[in-house]
Amino acid sequence: MSSNLLDEIQKSMAERLREMDGAEPPVALLWTDPDGQWQPLIPALMKVLPELYTLGAYAPGPGERKGPVIWLKCVVDRTLADVAPQGGKIPIIYLPYVGRQMLRAADDCDALLQPLVELQFRGAVWHHSNGNDWTVAAFLSSDDAIGLDMARDAATRDAALRVLPLLATEPIAALQGRRLEAEDFDRLAIGDSVGDLLIWMSDAATFKEGREPKRWRSFCKICARDFGFDPEDEGLSSAGDALATGGGKWNDAWQRFSSAPRLYPGIPDVLRTASPKDLLNPIDPSRQPVLNKEREDGVRMALEEAAELPHAEACDKVAALDEEHGERRDWVWTRIGESPYALALAPLGRLARDAKRDLANSSVDAFIADYTERGWCCDWAAIEALSLSKAGIEFEVVAKAVHALYKPWLDRAARRFQELLAAGNVDLNKLASGVDAEPGTCIIFADGLRFDLGAILGKRLEARGVRVKLAHRVTPVPTVTATAKPLASPVHSNCIGAATAEDFRPEISGEGKPATAARLRALMAEQGIVIADKGETLMALDDRVGGWLETGEIDHIGHSLGAKLAYQLNDEIEAIANQVDALFDSGWRKVRVVTDHGWLLLKGGLPKVELPPSVVETKWARCADVKGGSIPAVPTYPWYWNPLLQIASPPGIGSFFASTEYAHGGISPQECVVPDLIAERDTTAVAARITKVDWRGMRCRVTVETNAPHAVVDLRLNRRQSESSIAASVREVNDAGNASLVVAEDKYEGAAALVVVLDKAGRVLDDQSTTVGDGA
Repeated sequence: MSSNLLDEIQKSMAERLREMDGAEPPVALLWTDPDGQWQPLIPALMKVLPELYTLGAYAPGPGERKGPVIWLKCVVDRTLADVAPQGGKIPIIYLPYVGRQMLRAADDCDALLQPLVELQFRGAVWHHSNGNDWTVAAFLSSDDAIGLDMARDAATRDAALRVLPLLATEPIAALQGRRLEAEDFDRLAIGDSVGDLLIWMSDAATFKEGREPKRWRSFCKICARDFGFDPEDEGLSSAGDALATGGGKWNDAWQRFSSAPRLYPGIPDVLRTASPKDLLNPIDPSRQPVLNKEREDGVRMALEEAAELPHAEACDKVAALDEEHGERRDWVWTRIGESPYALALAPLGRLARDAKRDLANSSVDAFIADYTERGWCCDWAAIEALSLSKAGIEFEVVAKAVHALYKPWLDRAARRFQELLAAGNVDLNKLASGVDAEPGTCIIFADGLRFDLGAILGKRLEARGVRVKLAHRVTPVPTVTATAKPLASPVHSNCIGAATAEDFRPEISGEGKPATAARLRALMAEQGIVIADKGETLMALDDRVGGWLETGEIDHIGHSLGAKLAYQLNDEIEAIANQVDALFDSGWRKVRVVTDHGWLLLKGGLPKVELPPSVVETKWARCADVKGGSIPAVPTYPWYWNPLLQIASPPGIGSFFASTEYAHGGISPQECVVPDLIAERDTTAVAARITKVDWRGMRCRVTVETNAPHAVVDLRLNRRQSESSIAASVREVNDAGNASLVVAEDKYEGAAALVVVLDKAGRVLDDQSTTVGDGA
């Protein structure tokens, strides 16, 4: 189903919020619009974005959500419970006739707007990657947004603005594949009988009351002409019957409704009472919300039944359900939240199919190879299914289905891995490998980045144009941070085993002190490795040394939330991807993402395994330090850092504690086999060279040779800081390679500055020093 302008705006805003990297989420998303271009679209967006608020005259009702600066500040700070966004949504603050540059001016900003200035720092601003405010034309044509082939003349831009409300629901696919001129947009404004009909069907009383009798009669005549239907005589019921039946221009109406159903919230209720009457052709089931609801109820009951079946039968039943109901994911009812079980069947179906296949068992190497190639998909499918938390879905129904499909496979995989290690007399510790520093490479350590998460991270980085090589490492025993993090650091050779494995932590060689995170970082710094604090962006200062940066909260969240970790993982993966991008932007040629251990996650808890306290010194959920001379009734393995000491580990996916949903420390592919990801950005694809800088007064004309699409030029006091721009606005390089910049403030005359060329992602491709106003 093709998206429309409203969909793309929501998607772009969501991506902007995901870009924000830090411990605290942004308090608001500011939408600056210096020319007020987007105002005609706000009523439609209000219907689909309940978290949208507008600066203006006080009108706090649900249809407008508008108010002055002080009211907006109260919304952001959530001091007005009756109007604050619900469900943890971040408020979007639309600011007509306010530009981003105006807010950045701070003290020079209009006094009435100054209370909003600080929201730039506590929140985020929705803008083009080149730093400019989004205009309608830029959003339609930029590759960072919709990417239409749109003429750049004023007539075309003006035409797009004239029909902006109609563009809201026009399928993007209908505008692609050709160069759009002014007349292409003007055609949308001629006789929109389809739109009028749908608005009437959604709220007939309000529609009729808002029209003079003459206009109402005209509307009825147009409906009779175009649709063979008279609203006055036949009413809503007949319209619902005709829309459900389809045919002729009713198909156009259905397409329009399907592309933006939230703009017409009353139509689903009309269709619920419809009685299609086409006796010659089969009725399209996708137009029948009652039928969709019946099928949703059927899926829920079938999933409850599947959870009670033997594993193989449960897998077959869920896979068949996915085949049967997969088409409903493309129906309009999914877009308005009425098909949550159809959506849940997508990951459940993959889980059902993957869980029927056991991993290769000819050798440890074959087992690991199979897990890193395909087996991890079963883990990720379970995570995706558990992450579903939508209105209309009973989480426990899905969770029980996941448990029935996933637990047997998970336990078999762990037991087979343990058997292969024992039968082949394989020393797991000899399979473990450390991480070494490499010149020009920054190591990102992401605590608890399981292999499936690393694989998804690799796919998302590739979608951003990053070259990725995904390999694997085997973690040391036990698979806990205290033991495994030192080996994942480039100073692992400085660590030795302690006399006791009570806390599973080695010592610093020659010091006799525990290898804590702080001591490991101190050792790295002594060896010339550049260290960043958690969450910081690390500049590449010297290619002769590497870097070390720690990021992510996966393990912390897992221990805190148990199975609810699944809700957070997509955001955690995006945060790591953003950190990789930030390192590239800071000059690093290569980024290596490593971790210490994986983990097991099972809603409802891992099976309890008894281990008497008398035979162990320290007992965690998946590992325990065995007392000297004791022989526990569970498998034991030598501690990586001192093989004379033994670590007890429960068989299969067992836990020494009851009701444990998230745990690590034991022996399973999920805990022991972790990603080792190398990321490199292709810097040879685009380039730029500034060939001429010419000043005329406070205007700077720049000539650039570049193959970068949509390259822009800016004038900055600091090469990498967009906030140091002194240009009135950045400018895109035209087809002839030229761009013109204006310095609006006279105080910068004679100042040293840099002309910079940036690609569409905001990366600096070239720069040249200059003096503002030189040659004036």
